[in-house]
Amino acid sequence: MRPTPRPPLMEVTWTDPVTGYKGFLVIDRLVRGVCSGGLRMRKGCTLEEVRGLAQGMTLKESLHYRPDSAYVPLGGAKGGIDCDPHDVHMRGVLKRYLQGVSALIKAHWTMGEDLGLQQKLIDEVLSELGLESSVQAIYPLLENCEEAIERLSQAFTITVDGIGLDELVGGLGVAESVLTALDKIQRPHAGSRVVIQGFGSMGGATARYLARASMIVVGIADANGVIVNPAGLDVEAMLASRNSFGEIDRACLRAEDTQLPPEQWLSVPTDVLVPAAISYAITAENAQEVSASLIVEAANMPVLPEAESLLIARGVHVVPDFVANSGTNAWWWWMLFGDIDADAEQSERKIRTEMRRIVTDMFDRSAAEGITLREAALAFTADQLLAIETAFVPV
Repeated sequence: MRPTPRPPLMEVTWTDPVTGYKGFLVIDRLVRGVCSGGLRMRKGCTLEEVRGLAQGMTLKESLHYRPDSAYVPLGGAKGGIDCDPHDVHMRGVLKRYLQGVSALIKAHWTMGEDLGLQQKLIDEVLSELGLESSVQAIYPLLENCEEAIERLSQAFTITVDGIGLDELVGGLGVAESVLTALDKIQRPHAGSRVVIQGFGSMGGATARYLARASMIVVGIADANGVIVNPAGLDVEAMLASRNSFGEIDRACLRAEDTQLPPEQWLSVPTDVLVPAAISYAITAENAQEVSASLIVEAANMPVLPEAESLLIARGVHVVPDFVANSGTNAWWWWMLFGDIDADAEQSERKIRTEMRRIVTDMFDRSAAEGITLREAALAFTADQLLAIETAFVPV
């Protein structure tokens, strides 16, 4: 069972005076007066969705609390705008939304890119509004703010084989979650098949690191359809061809690659499934199409509770989103607080070590107590939240 979350600390509903589009901000909790969570933009985004994401951020933050680390996890929050990111008015909508919640960005809400938005655009708009940064609310908590900002700035200049380090860390965490889970269920890395829905920062990086671990990426879905090859797709060629929305240029495909309509992403036979795009992607209605024995949630809330129950009853392992996709969030704060330096190898080592430890704990608790992976992860976060509350009285 999933416990009923406590009510959020604050909910904001914003209406754009120009287009009438709606925007939302939910602060689930504050720790030392600050919360963390990204801003997404998608047509159909709702307050309920943002509320669930904010609750997930509270869990995600708590995962990486270590009493001997400089990084102290923050409270959870999330922002969302009901607007198609391809809409010609999207930039103006984004700017007016950020202006509307600017007081919270200055003092309480640290935020970054999420579905439908890129950090570069967020930073540009915030600069136009006269704000220092999307994470400036954290600055008063840093021991040396100037050094921290410079360290993060340097980290954002690092590229690894043509892709920015900041775009890789989240998918690296997902990939390490997959590899650890395969070890726990005693399945080999090499030769195991994986299908990934979504090819933005999270899905693309996950594909890269799983391919480099000798897994066979047999299917990748973007907004325009599903690309399939049972012998394995050329992940690096596809990464080089994608646009800013994670859409793959079909000109890069090989003769042996085939294409399916977007709705057939679950039909591709696979051992591992990584939903890395939209929420609510796997439902009670389509759960029977899942052929994988392992699902690792890279997107936020991609598997509905009813679907998860059906899948677990079939013996499918589901690694929850707030565990698998926590790498990006943790990396930002490790960098700012100084637990790691602006170094690609150090970043990779830290993410792999922490994700392997957390996922291993989750599987071990699940086996020892006869509970689901989600229940085990929630038990872990409950221990973490209690430790945080003991050390830092939440607001």
